[in-house]
Amino acid sequence: MKLYELKAIAKRLSQYTFISRARRIEDNTLEIMFDKKESYFFNMTRGHSFIYKAPSQRPLQGYNAPFDTLLHSLLSGSKLISVDIPNNDRILRFTIAPKSSYKDKIIYLQLEFTGKNTNAILIDDNEVIIEALRHIDADSSFRVIRPGMELLSIPPYERKEETKEIEDIDAYLEEHFKTIQAKKLLEMKKQKLSVTKKKSEKLATLLEKLPDETSLAKEEKKYKNHANLILANLYQIKPYDTKLKTYDFEGNEITIKLPKEVKVNRMSDYYFNLSKRAKSKAKNVHIEKENLESKKAFYDNIYYALEQAKEPYELELLVPKKAKSLRKKEKLREGELFWIEDYKVMVGRNSNENQKLLSLAKGNDIWMHTREVPGSHVIIRTDKQNLPDSVIEAAAKLCVDFSVKSPGDYLVDYTKRKFVKVQEGSNVEYDKYQTIAVRKDGVEIRE
Repeated sequence: MKLYELKAIAKRLSQYTFISRARRIEDNTLEIMFDKKESYFFNMTRGHSFIYKAPSQRPLQGYNAPFDTLLHSLLSGSKLISVDIPNNDRILRFTIAPKSSYKDKIIYLQLEFTGKNTNAILIDDNEVIIEALRHIDADSSFRVIRPGMELLSIPPYERKEETKEIEDIDAYLEEHFKTIQAKKLLEMKKQKLSVTKKKSEKLATLLEKLPDETSLAKEEKKYKNHANLILANLYQIKPYDTKLKTYDFEGNEITIKLPKEVKVNRMSDYYFNLSKRAKSKAKNVHIEKENLESKKAFYDNIYYALEQAKEPYELELLVPKKAKSLRKKEKLREGELFWIEDYKVMVGRNSNENQKLLSLAKGNDIWMHTREVPGSHVIIRTDKQNLPDSVIEAAAKLCVDFSVKSPGDYLVDYTKRKFVKVQEGSNVEYDKYQTIAVRKDGVEIRE
């Protein structure tokens, strides 16, 4: 951050009277909303910190570290006394009177834009650290950043940079956001499209390698014939033989490769078992094919939904980055699992998976489906909590994205699972439902 930018930002923020909300929306980004309407974002990435202004954003995930808890409890609903730049340095310091205080109390939020030691620190009126976004030990810096430690001053820094007058800092920060957002969206989209494409291509390869029923039937007959010929010629096979030359039952000469490390009297069983496997595969190959096709169609839908996404939040919802917590590494045997604001959302990719999800759902879980359009069933695990509207909206969009191929306006019905009655297969009847409208934008999804 440049000093003239920080000065213009401090001057603008000083015009507000209170902080409505303070929270972390990404790993390194804080959102502070002023006077119930204006949100400013402080990206505290080491070596690449910046500030921008934009409409309020949903967090990519729930943040519940001590810093997040205190940031919310101390700043949300607090009175903003001043915003300063101590010593004309790389610091933005908010002086705040918390709402929860039973007597006059002052705390500070200090945002330090200091390269590798960039940090957000909550401090009490005695300059003692309450909590920080990043803890820093003595072996990393002369300033130890830990709760209960006195916050030492940053050494003076001689700034050699141009000075500019910013006429409209809000417009300046909004334009900065657009530039950053476009670049971030492009980078994220490219990476997530690549991941999804690879999954689709892998399934396409498996489909290509899948044997058809005709070839499996021939295989079954061939192995059965081998087994019978081995039985008929068992007396002439020696333990060290690697092949059997004989005549088939039509009088044609034939050579059969004998299995290694199999006793002579078990060789016919070996080929009978291969014949049974081929028969079983032939019987079930259509099921495996349908399963692979449904999975491929699912990832194709994700691919085109990614192409249409306009926000990083949508991209992260469709293809989340690898979760750190064990809970988020959980997988479903049937269906796909998503996490929306820490709520577990399950999506069926075909009729069998829809049936399975219906059987897994608890009575108070939310079930949703596109009205009058066959497609994915969606289950939101509620644990008897009231769902935020944002979770309902995001899950309904998933429901549409994975149920229909064409852009347009769709209705999604949702209700508690206990009000859904299974008829036949994944066909259901339901009542006491609500409806949400979802618009699917973008190019038509190709077959």
